[in-house]
Amino acid sequence: MRIPRLFVNTELASGHTVALDADASRYLAGVLRMEAGRPLTVFNGKGGEYAATIASAAKKAVTLTIGAFDPTEKESPLAIHLGIGLSKGDRFDWVIQKATELGVTHITPLLTSRSEVKLSAERADKKIAHWQQIAVSACEQCQRNRLPVIAAPLKLDQWLADRSEALKLVLHHRADRALSTHATPTSVAMVIGPEGGLSDEEIAQAQDQGFHPLQLGPRVLRTETAPIAALSILQMTWGDFQ
Repeated sequence: MRIPRLFVNTELASGHTVALDADASRYLAGVLRMEAGRPLTVFNGKGGEYAATIASAAKKAVTLTIGAFDPTEKESPLAIHLGIGLSKGDRFDWVIQKATELGVTHITPLLTSRSEVKLSAERADKKIAHWQQIAVSACEQCQRNRLPVIAAPLKLDQWLADRSEALKLVLHHRADRALSTHATPTSVAMVIGPEGGLSDEEIAQAQDQGFHPLQLGPRVLRTETAPIAALSILQMTWGDFQ
């Protein structure tokens, strides 16, 4: 029997009883139809996970008894901050989901010269909450115990200037330097443009800020494909892919 994993946004400790919020309660009792006595695994994003048992189950009110703590960590030794141009439709949702599965630690949506998405402050807040929930669901599925940080949308020039990672990369189709020529980093900042890519001026700006150009091959990749390919290469080269 598959044991579900559930993110719980509260303090956890063995032996304690935790009341779930209405959404989580509806998911367990209404969607999964789990009843009292059923086991599950819970985590709160602060590292490790706990065995748990459903103590009581109503459609909108489920309580858990928290069991033994498991300190297991599945984070990559390579901390990756992905800065990526905002894209239309559900493309950005897909990037959030897959980047989380691939172990990225930070994701910042970027406002670039070719970004076609415009967000008011209110809409941006709703989008961030939406993206954070996508990351939560991805962590539940892929068994990560720490959530990536989803930042508020930021202008490209500000994000570039704020970077302090050991290695900084900008996706650029005319690059000619292999990743293997770089010393092994513990952290990487990588910037990828929206539909249409970054402009020549933005690529030059990134290089002026110490970003090294990165090419992924002869084909032009979509904005939702490029980060997945690049993150996989980074994890294979310096992370925890084997």
